[in-house]
Amino acid sequence: MTEPDTLPGAERKSILAHRTVWRWHFYAGLFCIPFVIILSVTGAAYLFKPQVEAFLDSPYDHLVTEGGPRSAEAQVKAALSAAPEGSRLKFYEVRRETDDAARVILSTPNGPLIAFVHPEANVVLGLEWEADRPMEVIKTIHGELLMGERGSILVELAAGWAVVMILTGLVLWFPRGGRGPGGVLWPRLGLGGRLAWRDLHAVTGFWVSGLALFLLLTGLPWTTVWNDAFKEVRRATGTLNAPQEWSSGRKSEQADAQAGHRALASQPVPAGEPAAASLDRMAAAARLMDLPPPVLIAPPAPGGGWRSSPTWTVRSETANRPQRVVLTLDPATGQVTGAETFAGKHPIDKAIGFGVAAHEGQLFGLANQLLGLLAATGLVTLSLSGIVMWRRRGPQGVLGAPERLANVNAARGVGLAKLALGVFMPVLGASLVLVALVEFLVLRRIPRVRSWLGLDPFR
Repeated sequence: MTEPDTLPGAERKSILAHRTVWRWHFYAGLFCIPFVIILSVTGAAYLFKPQVEAFLDSPYDHLVTEGGPRSAEAQVKAALSAAPEGSRLKFYEVRRETDDAARVILSTPNGPLIAFVHPEANVVLGLEWEADRPMEVIKTIHGELLMGERGSILVELAAGWAVVMILTGLVLWFPRGGRGPGGVLWPRLGLGGRLAWRDLHAVTGFWVSGLALFLLLTGLPWTTVWNDAFKEVRRATGTLNAPQEWSSGRKSEQADAQAGHRALASQPVPAGEPAAASLDRMAAAARLMDLPPPVLIAPPAPGGGWRSSPTWTVRSETANRPQRVVLTLDPATGQVTGAETFAGKHPIDKAIGFGVAAHEGQLFGLANQLLGLLAATGLVTLSLSGIVMWRRRGPQGVLGAPERLANVNAARGVGLAKLALGVFMPVLGASLVLVALVEFLVLRRIPRVRSWLGLDPFR
């Protein structure tokens, strides 16, 4: 191998810069690859949540009936009679087909509970805790690795290092020296061996990098630290004028659910014809609106009461967030008295709403889902091919990190990039500081560890 010191100046600088970026790409991939695989697999499954949940709930649809459905109020009472003590109505879902089982979402001390009520017989066909539904479990793995808030922070950390991995990978992919399109735009798999694996890794990375970066960045609003910092910045700049529509993890969702249950429990228990008439009137009005499903009716908000100026809301909770709408209805007539639409939101909320819908694969139908699946498949391919390349290249007895070559200009450029990313993603920034301290204070002072990791000795 030609030593960099023997090469002309420009070529030597190119090799030194390449090696510096390669080291960062190697270490970033080494840390985040296991998480990338988990997030890619769970994310790919969650893309198809509407289809999966429609299949799982199909036994409750198109039931055999002889007459018309019972009233919405009667269905709610049936659901409450089968629910734990202290449960209250949270939402009543308006189904488009009258022979579908009613979905009554109840607020309980242990979290939301879904009751499936036969529309005519008015018996409860099934009870499901919302948190135990398969897609919710997958969502929890995807967002928190089943580890709560600590898992959310770990996912946020992995996402930051994945961004580093992709950006450094693009630098390494960039063609040099008049290379042809082979190995740049398509893999030369016929070459076999390490070159074929290298091409598969590099070309896949190029084609999915844009989608992958988009998914990583649009996932930040769900994270714990980034989202909290983002809200503080918005408060300081006066751009947070309404509660955000996305949570920052299961802990946040559980806190909101508990607060909502306490508020509902503080209301008087509904009784008599006025409440029943209001709920049935809201359901009839909602069916005429033809809103994107699922369409949910929420009972009067705390403070309004069921009898004194109650406020009912009908909301479309479609996963395509730009199509969501929240309507306020007059309890006596069912007429719309107020509307909150996506168009009326702050530009920042609209931008994030578009990003969240696209991230979940719900912005533009099946094509959106397939693009997300392509990105997830590409990330898994990148991860597995990277592992194969590492194992084929790595020498015995050491980690196999690319050798460090002194390059002041490249180090300065990488340092500025790390600073910018660290400020934008605080968890990544904190990890960079921690890694630097541990390396300086511990790892470089233990000869065997230093040699195995490929770190420089003190000079």
